[in-house]
Amino acid sequence: MTQRIAGHALVETLIAQGVDTVFGVPGESYLAVLDGFHQHAQRIRFVACRQEGGAAFMADAQGKLSGRPGICFVTRGPGASNAAVGVHTAWQDSTPMILFVGQVASDQRDREAFQEVDYRQMFGPGTLGMAKWAAQIDSADRLPEYVARAFHTALQGRPGPVVLALPEDMLTTHTAAPVLPRVHAASAWPAPEALRDVRSLLLTAKRPLVIAGGSGWNAEACLALQRFAEDWALPVGCAFRFQDTFDNRHPQYAGDVGIGINPKLAARVREADLILALGIRLGEMTTGGYSLLQVPRPQQKLIHVHAGAEELGRVYQADALLQASMAHAAKALETLDAPEELSWREWTAAAQRDYRANLEPTPVSPLDLAQVMKTVQRLAPPDTVYTNGAGNFSGWLHRYVQYPGLQHHGRTQLAPTSGAMGYGVPAAIAASLLQPQRTVIGVAGDGDFLMTGQELATATGYGAGRGPGKLIVIVVDNGSYGTIRMHQEREYPARISGTELFNPNFAQLAQAYGWQAARVERNEQFEPAFAQALQAQRPTLLHLKLDTDVITTRTTLSAIRQQARQRQG
Repeated sequence: MTQRIAGHALVETLIAQGVDTVFGVPGESYLAVLDGFHQHAQRIRFVACRQEGGAAFMADAQGKLSGRPGICFVTRGPGASNAAVGVHTAWQDSTPMILFVGQVASDQRDREAFQEVDYRQMFGPGTLGMAKWAAQIDSADRLPEYVARAFHTALQGRPGPVVLALPEDMLTTHTAAPVLPRVHAASAWPAPEALRDVRSLLLTAKRPLVIAGGSGWNAEACLALQRFAEDWALPVGCAFRFQDTFDNRHPQYAGDVGIGINPKLAARVREADLILALGIRLGEMTTGGYSLLQVPRPQQKLIHVHAGAEELGRVYQADALLQASMAHAAKALETLDAPEELSWREWTAAAQRDYRANLEPTPVSPLDLAQVMKTVQRLAPPDTVYTNGAGNFSGWLHRYVQYPGLQHHGRTQLAPTSGAMGYGVPAAIAASLLQPQRTVIGVAGDGDFLMTGQELATATGYGAGRGPGKLIVIVVDNGSYGTIRMHQEREYPARISGTELFNPNFAQLAQAYGWQAARVERNEQFEPAFAQALQAQRPTLLHLKLDTDVITTRTTLSAIRQQARQRQG
């Protein structure tokens, strides 16, 4: 290789890994890399965001959509601190991602120089850290080696984020280090004897249930999961915010196992005599605070299949543990021969009936979010990508939108299992920029939106939503941090503190950013506003004004307050 500065070599290395878009906020600590993006502008683009948290969320969305590491660049100190929310989200969501952080020059290290932080300590790899690996590249000649290892680490086993610090003087050092080939993750199939154990457990079950999710799935694996479920007549639920793992329109779909779970599905999980957990961590949200499955030994027999050895047996003692990549696990399972007679067919049919019944809302006026979501799904293209942040508003999206499986259109749900507010808007913008042929709909609460709403400017500046696909953001405004208000009313009824919000006119704010916008206060106003958004030649924000009392898909603040007072005597 010819000599060039390390900043340019880094950009060449990313291009060799198939990266064509990176997200970030510029900083003086990595000017040499920014110059590399200029040098190779025909092959890779740098999307300059308005805040590092938004940039990191965009990189997480990139990782979810592509299955390859999303890439984010930030500067030292404050930049890395702001980006930490996206790293944490990628960690808990098992999303492949690499955060590159500009660092102080080597001759200033360990003096607490301007904005200096030791990122190996800050992001602390480990089971309760924020990154799978955090390192600093001190030698320009070793830069391709570190980047290749970062891609391997982000992709293999349980996918996740990696953090690489880039000393400013290293980036300006000349190097002839060669660009390494594109990284492909090593993959693992289940052991044959473990598959025999799975079949034996299935043959002795009477009320089995599959819960699928996590990362690492592809279209072929999801199709194999469907065939396996059909061969064995199994009911299939999807883990919290991984609803696009299994086609929600399939007659064996049982619903999503997460926050706001259908009470009948929660009862079914408890009543099952065998749980087949595919690709999921069995974390707090999916297990209902570790109550649907008792810790450490569930009452149900448990088969746990996961790509990361460190996850198996970490919380639950299972009857069968299989370490396998999700791209292969379902393909292996579909090779298991099912008997002609299966005693649980009615159990599976009942799970589907319960799911269908849960799609029927209780009408609300003047604005019903259930009807809003049903209208969105009816009018939006079938390959639409849906994104959301954190808050009670997301319950309507999760309950009433039916996600197709990955085998149909790829990922259609981008949402943080970490519960990170502010995720939905940056994720929607990233999806629109990365896949401009698809319509993208981001749903945000009012508190959620104002954490990263300035990224509307990023969408405008880079032309998001101006391709064949549309970009639509729906802001649900109830003037409250609704989730916390709900808990507040349960524990301290009518004693409101710190949860009221004082909001701008979101439609006017969006128009100031160059978006089309409309305000919706009644049911009859939503469909024409949404239909117009689907025809618009620029992105659209719809500001939905919701009564604060309408707090979840199942209850109101008034009812919660009354129940709390009765409980307290």
